[in-house]
Amino acid sequence: MRQSILFTKTIKESPKDEKSVNARLLVRAGFVDKLMAGVYSFLPLGFLVLKKIENIIREEMNSIGGQEILMPTLQPRANWMTTGRWEKMDDLFKVKDASRKDFALGATHEEVIVPLVKKFVSSYNDLPLYVYQIQNKFRMELRAKSGLLRGKEFMMKDLYSFHLTEKDLDGYYEKVKAAYIKIFKRVGIWKKTHLTFASGGSFSKYSQEFQTISDGGEDIIFVCKNCNQAINREIFDEVKICPNCRRKDFNEEKAIEVGNIFKLMNKYSKPFDLFVLDEKGRKKEVVMGTYGIGLGRIMGTVVEVCHDEKGIIWPEEIAPFHFHLIQAGQGSKTEKIARRIYDDLQKSGFAVLYDDRKGKSLGEKLVDADLIGVPVRVLLSDRTLNANSAEVKLRSKKETELIRLPALNKFLVSRKLYV
Repeated sequence: MRQSILFTKTIKESPKDEKSVNARLLVRAGFVDKLMAGVYSFLPLGFLVLKKIENIIREEMNSIGGQEILMPTLQPRANWMTTGRWEKMDDLFKVKDASRKDFALGATHEEVIVPLVKKFVSSYNDLPLYVYQIQNKFRMELRAKSGLLRGKEFMMKDLYSFHLTEKDLDGYYEKVKAAYIKIFKRVGIWKKTHLTFASGGSFSKYSQEFQTISDGGEDIIFVCKNCNQAINREIFDEVKICPNCRRKDFNEEKAIEVGNIFKLMNKYSKPFDLFVLDEKGRKKEVVMGTYGIGLGRIMGTVVEVCHDEKGIIWPEEIAPFHFHLIQAGQGSKTEKIARRIYDDLQKSGFAVLYDDRKGKSLGEKLVDADLIGVPVRVLLSDRTLNANSAEVKLRSKKETELIRLPALNKFLVSRKLYV
């Protein structure tokens, strides 16, 4: 993409109404725009990152047998009355149509997926079944803050699994856990992320969350100094002992919840009378699991974890572009070489942000490059061209390197970037 035609622009000053690091940097760099508290537009650069996160999640969900669907956002009141959550869920958006009928905007989709699956599942031969979607969710969050970390409208992947036995649920639960670890490794936050015990509510002893340590986090977790197991604050006062190694020595950390996995058992299958007949014709209640990841929350968390005083430092697999090519000066020779490099890299399968803007000084372009945070910067200037070279710099490093132009394309292609 040529930066001269990008309709968004960077902003020099941080927005006064944004306190979180992710909101300040994403707005300043032109990735998102705040419509109102808890609601953001994803601009071209931000949408590229969001789609890369989405594709990573989709690949990992498909690898464990997930079948992707898309369910409605608008949901009938009757389904929520069946589960008892119409009155009990205090952050549920409720709307009325012109005939005064009540509907819910989907905060979650158990009330839709269970009756849907009931239409197609009747025998033990139909199980297990794993169905997921990636879709907008709505929650009446009165404390919407922290940029993409807490919103009223947000993109979420929710996976639902259906099983004949608790043993089968336990086995799939472990597969999802492993897939989540792969996702967090690929988006660049696993080194700071802990699988965390949390309260399971009324139907299981524990649920598990994936919590990423960050100063921008709103949760408090306690990390075992011996085995690195973490416990959420909401159950720590009860246990005060590591469920894994039984030690009592912890570090207290601020963290961001980036995902959760939960054994629902029959909590939602029972109200909808979801059952199957086993091999002996006996009626068996279906047990369930649910597994969530917030896409925007991952994006915000990455920025909270991966930044410096100059701007964002995107991990390679979710960066909006592989290379940021900067043309310093408007001479015909510089422009000709820059366009050739731009075309060659694109032909090699790389995404390139080409800063061909006129009327911008080299200093302004470099400041913008650091703010936007593309992993590799390639600079062409009079100085580098006098040496028949380009200056290459990793966003995560301070050092620069001059690479001869005849070897530049091969050098860049040889880097282990995701294409």
